[in-house]
Amino acid sequence: MIHTPLCDLLEIRHPVVLGGMASGTSVPLVAAVSNAGGLGTLGVSTIPPGDLPGIMAAIREGTGKPFGVNFLLFMVTGEGFAAALEAAPPIMAFAWPRAEQDLADYFDRSREAGCKVMFSAGSVPGALRAKAAGADVIVAQGTDGGGHVGWMASMALLPMVVDAVAPTPVLAAGGFADGRGLAAALALGAQGVLLGTRFLATVESPLHQNMKQAIVDSDGHDTVLTEIPDLARDRVWPGAMARARRNAFIARWAGREWDLRANQAEAAAGLLRAAEEGDVDNASLPYGQDAGLIHDIPPAGDIVTRIVEEAEEVLSKRLPGFVRNG
Repeated sequence: MIHTPLCDLLEIRHPVVLGGMASGTSVPLVAAVSNAGGLGTLGVSTIPPGDLPGIMAAIREGTGKPFGVNFLLFMVTGEGFAAALEAAPPIMAFAWPRAEQDLADYFDRSREAGCKVMFSAGSVPGALRAKAAGADVIVAQGTDGGGHVGWMASMALLPMVVDAVAPTPVLAAGGFADGRGLAAALALGAQGVLLGTRFLATVESPLHQNMKQAIVDSDGHDTVLTEIPDLARDRVWPGAMARARRNAFIARWAGREWDLRANQAEAAAGLLRAAEEGDVDNASLPYGQDAGLIHDIPPAGDIVTRIVEEAEEVLSKRLPGFVRNG
């Protein structure tokens, strides 16, 4: 069994974490990952504060294992954060702050409520900022992943962050989808992996079935870094681009961002309608380059087990054969 110090810190069996994607997580998905021995995380930034206590109660009904909630700091409200603190999830995760936000205030208040603190960074300066504020775990998020990302690929970013924030434990994110990825992340100094795209293509994922199938059908070469989905929603993230499927929606507005701003409300309504209908050509479908490694839509718990077993095979049987004495 693969067991890292991170497992002890978060009180989980396997070093596999579900990314707290705002539109890609659900109570069943979070519970399934945690029940399988990983850490389920729910994206809560767009959830009305009054709904948070009931949602976290539902997670606790679905699993007796640790779980987390994830806040996008540039969107956080005092009411929403207070509601989360009141429910005291075992792990409070944060990402994408504005430059002027005080991370230490959020981290300290989380710890006072009995929560451990996780922070996602796409750069070494961002990771150091979180370490200085007292994060318990730092996620090094590479641009290979889906959704909102920075500019550096995981292979280079991960060891740089590990070196910069040691001995704070680091999770690897961005482009990881199987046991080979977990083994590689451990070799680069991480203590586990955080996955988004791989868990989008699962039975418990809240995505429309057509969206899940689009991930399975992807060869990993069909994504693009763009601001178009954010402009359509009138919600521009600080310092981030969105990696999403290159489809008719993206093509329609590429080079016409000025026109998109003028027709933002109509475009936003179209995005919502396409997501509900499973229209993969006209929806915003954020997924990572690791979609090319995804070939099925299994239960989320099976993914956790499969990743750990594959990584054990690589680490215990394949790699030792490359080491010779003398």
